[in-house]
Amino acid sequence: MTQAPVRTRTDRRRHDREIVALAVPAFGALVAEPLFVMADSAIVGHLGTAQLAGLGIASALLTTAVSVFVFLAYATTAAVSRRVGAGDLQAAIRQGMDGIWLALLLGAAVIAVVLPTAPSLVELFGASDTAAPYATTYLRISALGIPAMLVVLASTGVLRGLQNTRTPLYVAVAGFIANAVLNVVLVYGAGLGIAGSAWGTVIAQCGMAAVYLWVVIRGARRHGASLRPDLAGIRASAQAGMPLLVRTLSLRAILMIATAVAARLGDADIAAHQIVLSLWSLLAFALDAIAIAGQAIIGRYLGADDAQGARDACRRMVEWGVAVGVVLGLVVVLSRPAFLPLFTGDSTVKDAALPALVIVAVAQPICGVVYVLDGVLMGAGDGLYLAWAMLLTLAVFTPAALLVPTFGGGLTALWAAMTLMMAMRLVTLWLRTRSGRWIVTGATR
Repeated sequence: MTQAPVRTRTDRRRHDREIVALAVPAFGALVAEPLFVMADSAIVGHLGTAQLAGLGIASALLTTAVSVFVFLAYATTAAVSRRVGAGDLQAAIRQGMDGIWLALLLGAAVIAVVLPTAPSLVELFGASDTAAPYATTYLRISALGIPAMLVVLASTGVLRGLQNTRTPLYVAVAGFIANAVLNVVLVYGAGLGIAGSAWGTVIAQCGMAAVYLWVVIRGARRHGASLRPDLAGIRASAQAGMPLLVRTLSLRAILMIATAVAARLGDADIAAHQIVLSLWSLLAFALDAIAIAGQAIIGRYLGADDAQGARDACRRMVEWGVAVGVVLGLVVVLSRPAFLPLFTGDSTVKDAALPALVIVAVAQPICGVVYVLDGVLMGAGDGLYLAWAMLLTLAVFTPAALLVPTFGGGLTALWAAMTLMMAMRLVTLWLRTRSGRWIVTGATR
């Protein structure tokens, strides 16, 4: 980047305090989210193999559906933090309410699609005859909680934009505990089986959404912001989110292509790929926490017309991304002997996973910078560039991955292609930040 470096130790410490204050609670909230599925799996698993298989299929469908709308959090964070930086809390919360109304509308649309098509969706995922009824039951009931899940995403974006990541952490932890208790009570106490697990999750999600709405509405009343739906504002939120939707779909396509290629390599390779991918996803939580801090901090600086502050914060977060990436890479290398036996005792699978894990470890500093710059550009509201950059990355990754079975190299070559994908993202994001064209100051972009 051509920007001037952070000039004093005091400046660095100030940025460090901001990053830690936002990133640490954000990391806790991110980790709490997948614990919902883990708790459901642990409880439902004791009902039988067919029930657990049904839960796995339904959860995959639900996770995919919700992850597509993660732009509700990202776009809202950027828009709200800009207005916070401009000192207009009323407009900030009003913008947040537009995002929440959009979440409710999208949630209703998803319910309308999922309820009648649940059996077909389950069949599309290749569910067995014994697992399909359980998957359909869980999917139909859990779909009722999708509006609440989307409200949680949008509300989380509001609070992040308000520089508050502690409340999402508290709500996520409380939601996890409530979900676990409700699952036990409804599955075993009430004898509802897998339906009880679905209802427990829906109730917990609705409770989380209610808490978020209470917090946001209280803030709206305090600052005189309207709670009524504003069509122009909702439309603006949707337009801001569309490029991020393209980015997310492109990233999902990359992961699906990688899994499809791994499946063509053989049973041992696909099993090893799932292990490596699970670790890669876990590491992403730590790096994404810094990116979330970046979204909130950069948006606030730009809203306050402080372009130099945004540059300095960006530089410091890149340093954080590299440092955390190096630490995570070392952890992966050192923990490989203990990590793999947790997932498999098959020596063939271990042999396939070991070199791939080395590649994942080496790539972590790259991943650290990519996540940070991704967050910086999201905080700047530079969604259109992010969409085109991810489409370009998809275009580069696809042939590289599809050629792996032809030229050999197995899973190691596939994860080399994944690292190429991250390197491509690094190049596109780095060029953008160097250009300075992402720096657009003011309450709106």
